[in-house]
Amino acid sequence: MWERSKRQGGPGQIAVTGYHPPQPYTLDLEILSVSALRRRVSANFLRKPERITFHLLICVTSGRCSHMVDFRTVECVQGSVVSLHPGQVQRYDVSTGWQGWLVLFRPEFLQPQETETPLNELDVFRQLDALPSHLQLQEFEHSAVVESIARMSSDTQRDARAGVLHALLRTQLHAMLIRLHLAQARREGPRIDPPALVKCFRRYRLAVEEQFQKRHTVAGYAKLLGCSEKSLGRAVQKIAGITAKEFLSQRIALEAKRLLVHTALPVSVIADHLGFDEPTNFVKFFRREVRQSPGAFRAEHTL
Repeated sequence: MWERSKRQGGPGQIAVTGYHPPQPYTLDLEILSVSALRRRVSANFLRKPERITFHLLICVTSGRCSHMVDFRTVECVQGSVVSLHPGQVQRYDVSTGWQGWLVLFRPEFLQPQETETPLNELDVFRQLDALPSHLQLQEFEHSAVVESIARMSSDTQRDARAGVLHALLRTQLHAMLIRLHLAQARREGPRIDPPALVKCFRRYRLAVEEQFQKRHTVAGYAKLLGCSEKSLGRAVQKIAGITAKEFLSQRIALEAKRLLVHTALPVSVIADHLGFDEPTNFVKFFRREVRQSPGAFRAEHTL
């Protein structure tokens, strides 16, 4: 891990960090302490924003830090768990001496090779996706999670075939995600959503993630998913608490923010990248969603 590259499309793009453990490590899940991370790469490297291509769980064991996740500053203390997914932009806080664990794994790691069940129908993915960016654990929950991570860290060093270790680590990770899921449920209270609505929302969210740069209407997604706009809107409203149009607009606006702040691309290029036929239409969209012009937002948030 911690080999960065630029996205295809020219200079000025967001730096992308992929999952590249140091050789001879070959597992699809890696665990390391914050101290080990600091030894591996420089503070200057860590303080720069990066778009990750893997899942990342950060468990703070001591100290305080301010972790940046897509323009939100997450204030972390002992017991904090930060959950990040592929595609998100993050930045580490290197100004304090906080300590903790990092759990990294490839997106496909949780999918056992021997099952034919689609990814979006496995309960473990619902648990992972449902985690908030920041979860504050109680002391007994934090102790159990730290113990799980420490055990997994030890098991990654076992002398065994990769397939056997993957099976072991996958089971342990699943158990830890269930613990986090239960901690979140305790904080929010019980919630049971109809499975059909959950499935519809997940399909919409995945479709938006794949096609938001070229498909900008809810009607287009409803047709793609084989459902009515009304049923799609009902599912999104129930699960996400906003309309399907708002969900789509927020995703487009988030990418616009990322490109404005973390790249030097001109507004016209960003507009084209996000599928707007004219830069003026993009500016109108951004003003409506963010309440600022693209230029003002860039000036305010660029370091």
